[in-house]
Amino acid sequence: MPKGNLTSCILFLLLLTAAKGETVIKLPQPKLKGKISLEEAINRRSSQRSYSPKPLTLTQLSQILWAAGGKRVDTTTGASRTVPSAGALYPLEIFVLAGKVENLEKGLYLYHPIDHSLELLKGEDLREELRKSSWGQDFLAEAPVDLVVAAAPSRTTDVYGKRGKRYVHVEVGHVGQNIYLQAEALGLATCAVGAFDDDEVGKVLGLGKRLTPIYILPLGYGK
Repeated sequence: MPKGNLTSCILFLLLLTAAKGETVIKLPQPKLKGKISLEEAINRRSSQRSYSPKPLTLTQLSQILWAAGGKRVDTTTGASRTVPSAGALYPLEIFVLAGKVENLEKGLYLYHPIDHSLELLKGEDLREELRKSSWGQDFLAEAPVDLVVAAAPSRTTDVYGKRGKRYVHVEVGHVGQNIYLQAEALGLATCAVGAFDDDEVGKVLGLGKRLTPIYILPLGYGK
């Protein structure tokens, strides 16, 4: 390769890396111990549909996302994530609609569990658009953060056939319960929402045909 072309190629890669670094936010490390026991969190778990305008911290959001399907820390087992997945195929993607999080720009993010980071997809507060696409459930626009769990079923059905669809929905349940319990442990509130227009939510998030939204979970302090 000519020297000029090689230099241009290296420069391009450096610029690409720099651009990516501007849109990817490394999250704080998750903690492995909380203030209440697992049993207390299970007993207290509830759905709340009224939220305070008080913002969340980036540390709180980090902990929730890790519980929802992040990479396990210092584990000696064969499992690599905080939720089980049939065949370790992990068909789920978690999108974050951030409106009020300290030290985090408002916008739409995609959670990357392996390196525990957020990738900014769109620098715009989309909570109101999500509310509209969810048949006017006002608390989705009130909560500081909304999580949308979407699935790429083919990741699982390509291996397990039609039965794979069931495995995908079972996995979504694992994610939802982890979010509930971690929210309770942090003194936060959430509510599992399944009532929404799939196509409209897909448009808000720009999911395309590959991903299907299955679950919405707002996060915040309950009133």
